[in-house]
Amino acid sequence: MSSEIHDCVRRTLNRYFRDLDGQTPHAVYDMVLRSVEKPMLEVVMKQVAGNQTQAAEILGISRGTLRRMLTEHDLL
Repeated sequence: MSSEIHDCVRRTLNRYFRDLDGQTPHAVYDMVLRSVEKPMLEVVMKQVAGNQTQAAEILGISRGTLRRMLTEHDLL
């Protein structure tokens, strides 16, 4: 499964750089993390029916970090 995600990110980034058409990329690291973070949070929260403690355990982060991330993505 992780290789599928890896391949998807690789393909998408290759397309992103190709489509820049000579423009200089900026803040790619933050762009990728923000692009992946919200859908990941949405899926995990759905899987645990909104239980933040379980979601934090699944994600391997603290509940406080999870709450901050949910707030940043307007998911609370």
